Amino acid sequence: MFLFLSKLLPLFIYPLGLSCLLTIVGLILLWRRNSRGAAAAILTALTVIIIASNGWFSGWLVKSLESQNLPRAELPQAEAIVVLGGGVKPATPPRPNVDVSEAGDRIIYGAELFRQGKAPWLILSGGRIDWKDGGPPESEDMAYLAEIMGVPRSAILQDPNSLNTHQNAVEVRKILESKGIKGSVLLVTSAMHTPRSLLVFQRQGINVIAAPTDFLVTENYISQEETSWEATLLNLLPDAYSLQQSTKALKEYVGLVVYRLRGWI
Repeated sequence: MFLFLSKLLPLFIYPLGLSCLLTIVGLILLWRRNSRGAAAAILTALTVIIIASNGWFSGWLVKSLESQNLPRAELPQAEAIVVLGGGVKPATPPRPNVDVSEAGDRIIYGAELFRQGKAPWLILSGGRIDWKDGGPPESEDMAYLAEIMGVPRSAILQDPNSLNTHQNAVEVRKILESKGIKGSVLLVTSAMHTPRSLLVFQRQGINVIAAPTDFLVTENYISQEETSWEATLLNLLPDAYSLQQSTKALKEYVGLVVYRLRGWI
């Protein structure tokens, strides 16, 4: 039930859900002939959407998370590489094969780190929610992709059960203990997800080193924003992609609060 509520309730405080809720309140107030209250609710809903879908706001919000763990010039050797799921889609028809989204950079980067000899083990963590995605555990699909990229099956360990970041850390700790791994591990996940992930894994007593990937805000983006009138104009206009990025960043901040209250960080 916690898993379902953790997916449902935040929808009403993310920009789109909050705007819809405020619009419904406005319509109810309008029906009750409270025009002033209705106008305030609808204006607030419009303001939320305009701000959240603004390129500058979304870029600033995403950067506030991604800049906390910028990549090192050279990652140190570790005893394992841990890749968190979240970017791989199952080979459900009509997909001809396993697909990856933006966060699919995680498994690509994790496999590359293994090929660089950064660690002897590649631990893939992630299940799938039956009522949401379906299909085999995400760890299996990541393992399939890792093998295509040259990682031997014998070096891959899987956690097919975890459905959130806290469970990722708990299940990975069990795998590390079963293999007698007590040293540091490289934690590969999206840059925006890295701050919360590090805290969760550290809470489990795991010595983690951040290995972020899937950066959404780059130096090139910032440079164009500052010098190009085209980028300036587009950032002023409401944009679905910017709204999506704002929502992802807010999800991480909400997650930090909830995880703190649950004692998971």
